Amino acid sequence: MAAPFVRTSVPGVYRRGGRYVVTFTDPAGRRRKRSAATMAEARALKAALATDVARGDYRERSDVRFDDYAREWVRTYQGRTGRGIRPTTLEEYRRDLENDAIPFFGRRRLAEIEPRDIRAFARRLSDRGLAPATVRVIVAPVRALFATAAEDGLIRSNPCSGIRLAGRRPPGEEPRDSKRALTEEELARLIEETPDRWRLLVRFLSQTGLRIGELIALRWEDVDLGARRVSVRRRIYKGTVDVPKSRHGIRDVPISTELAQELWRHRARSGQPPDDAPLFPSTTGTPLNGEALLGRVLKPAARRAGVPWAAFHTLRHTCASMLFRAGWNAKQVQVVLGHHSPAFTLATYVHLIPDDLPEPRFPASVAAAGGSRESDAPPPAVATTDTTTVS
Repeated sequence: MAAPFVRTSVPGVYRRGGRYVVTFTDPAGRRRKRSAATMAEARALKAALATDVARGDYRERSDVRFDDYAREWVRTYQGRTGRGIRPTTLEEYRRDLENDAIPFFGRRRLAEIEPRDIRAFARRLSDRGLAPATVRVIVAPVRALFATAAEDGLIRSNPCSGIRLAGRRPPGEEPRDSKRALTEEELARLIEETPDRWRLLVRFLSQTGLRIGELIALRWEDVDLGARRVSVRRRIYKGTVDVPKSRHGIRDVPISTELAQELWRHRARSGQPPDDAPLFPSTTGTPLNGEALLGRVLKPAARRAGVPWAAFHTLRHTCASMLFRAGWNAKQVQVVLGHHSPAFTLATYVHLIPDDLPEPRFPASVAAAGGSRESDAPPPAVATTDTTTVS
């Protein structure tokens, strides 16, 4: 038998068992009920509902459950921009929802999920030892899902709005921002510790900044050794050939004379493979498997070289670092890396711009502008160990 409604001192608020029930009239004149855990929560809910009805902001709470909505949403989702969404990205969204979000939120109503629940979900992922970047990737479809639900009027507000996910690194993992690029000495050690067969591949990635999926999709027809250019037109992602990560990813990357010569010798040693053959093939002549190459080749070499945190993307950061040190500006580096804007390149790689800036040099007319004052005079010359006069 259900517990009876017991009046309280607040009109429209009743006690029922261990909870409280708030009653109110919606804009259509129908009598509605909402539940609250405490009297304080019931008072606040009563006031909020009355305000919403009076302002015309009231929306009937949807009974749609998270798991039902998530499966239907990912089946029909077409992205939030005019470019749509890649099938591979949509498949990743489906996987992350089924493996993580649906088990966490389950049969809860969309309207009941609050910002604190989103933060709790992110903490659960972080507690599993996932890196902050991985946590953000898994939360991404949840953000998009709630944005769509808010647009559809199923929820009054998006619980993901304004949520910041700092995340926590697994115990013992070094701060990633401090090791985003290899120094010249570290890169040399990594190449030295890499098996002979793969050294050219490592040098190629560190000099071109290609993503590993772009590299394993390269064919000889994409390389113009005379013009010293590599055309990036496709990538291989999870075994599927696709266009690069963005439309800006389609690009021509310059290579050095030395790298072009190494590639020429590499092709000659390989028996002059046809133009449609992979630039760096597997032992059977097919495109490489990036994950296998990372686990069997690069990671062991990185540990031997004393840089166990290094991965393929580290070589991309290393390329950016070398280009900045060579005097390239953000626009030039953006074109090589295939980013959508110089601002993004600068924001991502600003920590790679060298601190050891050279002494600025100005034309004499600029340097002498404003006249000479005693306080502005250069410091006296420092005597050297010999007796040569310093002028």
